[in-house]
Amino acid sequence: MKVGLLIVTHNLIGAELLRTATDMLGGCPMRTAVIEVTTACDPEKVLEAARRKVELLDEGRGVIVLTDMYGSTPANITQLLQRGSTRIDVITGVNLPMVVRLLNYASLDRAKMVEKALSGGGEGIFSCKTVDEDNK
Repeated sequence: MKVGLLIVTHNLIGAELLRTATDMLGGCPMRTAVIEVTTACDPEKVLEAARRKVELLDEGRGVIVLTDMYGSTPANITQLLQRGSTRIDVITGVNLPMVVRLLNYASLDRAKMVEKALSGGGEGIFSCKTVDEDNK
């Protein structure tokens, strides 16, 4: 049994991040699903779809939900999804290093995976000018 991964983002952001990470790693070691939220979407219908996805993804170890921008419609929907649940963790600010880190550490427990996602996401952000100056 592994932790499930649900990515809820604007448009195709989540699908492309997951596709790219899976391509980079040569496969996907965990159950995953993506929900795209467009400006035409009804948030209540998206929330219901997310609940159904969580039920399918949860093999007994819970689900990590990634979303793009805190305060946006996808993030607000995921916070409602998480409300009252001890089996769902929501992380905002999804980026490619975060998704790669989760797929690389799919065998860990959910709490450790959340730590890895947060550190991977943060460690993948640099000011290239600063990095270049540090290497001189």
